[in-house]
Amino acid sequence: MRVDLRGARLYDPVTRLDRTQDLLWEDGVIAGIGAGLPHGEQTVDADGMLAMPGFVDIHVHLRDPGETHREDLRSGLRAALAGGFTDVCAMPNTQPAVDDAIVLEGILQRAQGHAVGLHQLAAITQGREGERLAEMATLQALGAVGFSDDGSGLRSAAVMRLALQYAKPIGAVIATHAEDPDLSRGGMVHEGPVSYRLGIPGQPRSAETSMVARDLELLREVGGKLHICHISAKETVELVRRAKTDGLEVTCEVTPHHLLLTDEDVPALGALGKMNPPLRTSEDRQALREGLADGTIDAIATDHAPHAALEKARGIFHAPFGVTGLETAVASVYGALVETGELPLERFVDAFTDAARRVYGLPAPRLAEGARARLTLFDPRGTFEVRADGFRSKSANSALLGRTLSGRPFGILTEGGFEPSHD
Repeated sequence: MRVDLRGARLYDPVTRLDRTQDLLWEDGVIAGIGAGLPHGEQTVDADGMLAMPGFVDIHVHLRDPGETHREDLRSGLRAALAGGFTDVCAMPNTQPAVDDAIVLEGILQRAQGHAVGLHQLAAITQGREGERLAEMATLQALGAVGFSDDGSGLRSAAVMRLALQYAKPIGAVIATHAEDPDLSRGGMVHEGPVSYRLGIPGQPRSAETSMVARDLELLREVGGKLHICHISAKETVELVRRAKTDGLEVTCEVTPHHLLLTDEDVPALGALGKMNPPLRTSEDRQALREGLADGTIDAIATDHAPHAALEKARGIFHAPFGVTGLETAVASVYGALVETGELPLERFVDAFTDAARRVYGLPAPRLAEGARARLTLFDPRGTFEVRADGFRSKSANSALLGRTLSGRPFGILTEGGFEPSHD
């Protein structure tokens, strides 16, 4: 079977490809790029679209197994398709945790056959309890792409040090949820004027930055590969920048909601503004944007955290932490930062593709003849309103409800052919 993509702007920063031409897909690979290509059984009118290497979200929570009333593999991967992602990396804080071969193999088997590829992380410690290491070498051999106790900060410095030591010879990445639970305990929003005004307990920046500083010092001592999840504080950006200058193997990610929103948005958002780490100040947001633009922050990742409507309806004091992000991430960042000229298109694409894939060593697709097809198509002229009834995810706990986003995912082209993001 052949699929011909007509009139797209083909954009691949790595190969310096940036031109409007047709593309021919055949049997899972890019068979041709140029003019006068033969027609396929399926023609996709991509006039005005951006066609880019396949976008990956390296931090999602799919809640499967154990909490499938919030999300499951099928709904989560459908949400990823709607968001323009060809691949996602799922966190292991499921019920039970992904800490043994049976759970890991079950997830990977059930994810087969979907248009969007699933890459699964496994837990650093057994049961994510922060005490005894999981069998990392075995889990890596079975397909785990990295290790994280995300959802919980790893309290013990000794266990983190041991994890880095254990992971180093097998080349595994330790992805840390940088949170000191003693400093963050009870905090629901950022500690500052907004939390004081609302009378809501806050989390100080030091809950994040103290753990980042600790983990970087351990990395400096024992070596290995460290990835810092969902950074939120200006001081964290500077700590990572310094560590990279010193040659440490450290990467980090930022979420769209931390790039777009601040704690000043919390009063209007209510429980939809409750996430961990919390939304911080405009000064923190600016530091995150600058860190993303200069490459200190490697990747944009959603931390997609679906919750049922009734759970978020409990109010900010009782609702769980987290917001969805798979279906809004690409468009929201494009409209807020790329269209405004604050973030170059090249860095935007890199943060969702090559730089993001390097974190866990995922293959990087190319827009080139003979390459395996894995493309994201995005319509920069499209707009859509974020509505609770418009999600493919089982959950609609988005911090962007009611907003109109500029730009819209159009579809993905993978080894299986073209899949539209929307009906």
